Amino acid sequence: MTGWLILIFMIATALAFVRLLGARGAMLQMSAAALLFGAAGYAFQGRPGLSGTTATTREGVAGLQLTEARHAFFGSFSPEESWMRFSEGLARAGKSEDAVGILTNAVRRYPGSAHLWIGLGNALVDHAGGITPPAEFAYRRAAELGPDQPAPKFFYGLALARSGDRAAAIALWREILETAPSGASWRPLIEGGVEALSKPPPAG
Repeated sequence: MTGWLILIFMIATALAFVRLLGARGAMLQMSAAALLFGAAGYAFQGRPGLSGTTATTREGVAGLQLTEARHAFFGSFSPEESWMRFSEGLARAGKSEDAVGILTNAVRRYPGSAHLWIGLGNALVDHAGGITPPAEFAYRRAAELGPDQPAPKFFYGLALARSGDRAAAIALWREILETAPSGASWRPLIEGGVEALSKPPPAG
């Protein structure tokens, strides 16, 4: 029962935050739909009556976490956050195929969101254990939607690093840093990534 109460509380809190941020009309409906869609999937596939457990995932490379990295570029309360949170939660629970399914549905409904396309690319990489043509397409689509945004290129680099191509990731991130504003909030994230990936991988 506690799990259900927590789920209801989280939905209500998330909607309140989105409304406080000025979301109205279609944007508020999009957020509500994402929350209800995720809740329905959780009720159908999950077991909200049980207490939470810790799950492991291939979510990080050199200490970089996908959720934290997303927030560095898009903030914590974007309209797409509900979709992203549910997808990443499923991935952490080992349901990577369901995580891909949620974001596939999201980009079909909102094809103009670079944020959602990046999330789909990340989910595809996690599900396959490495970069794939569908994931490359998702990152490329995100780049087309936000040609001046660093996020698509950053997450594509992270996907390359997660696939074992550290050199390509470093080259891509250094390319971002060449034109990045010195005061950009996400700049330290990329600099730290370059530094971490430049170190020899741990033995074994």
